[in-house]
Amino acid sequence: QVQLVESGGGSVPAGRSLRLSCAASREPANRFCMAWFRQAPGKEREWVATITPTGGSVYYVDSLKGRFPISRDNAKNTMYLQMNGLKPDDTAMYYCAARQAQICLTRRAEESAYPYWGQGTQVTVSS
Repeated sequence: QVQLVESGGGSVPAGRSLRLSCAASREPANRFCMAWFRQAPGKEREWVATITPTGGSVYYVDSLKGRFPISRDNAKNTMYLQMNGLKPDDTAMYYCAARQAQICLTRRAEESAYPYWGQGTQVTVSS
């Protein structure tokens, strides 16, 4: 089964940018819908964005649309989240997730739809 490993998190001041990566191994990433979720301290995990296996379609939570573009490079088996204009409210553990499907629109924001998860990468934004 696919394994996912996130990287790129860190501690930055507000206004800066970070790019998170999610590297897939053991199976080709182009079989999977892939997504980013995040969990802030004391809050439930929330969906951020989803990208289709070819990268042809992307979906975002409305609150982050335009600020956190999602992308993927299947030649590198890697998905990315470019985080721009970071705010203290963006402080969270960021997780990548995957499910084997070609149609990603349905259930795109549901945690239970994704059987494969990474261990997370911490992003801390100071004011």
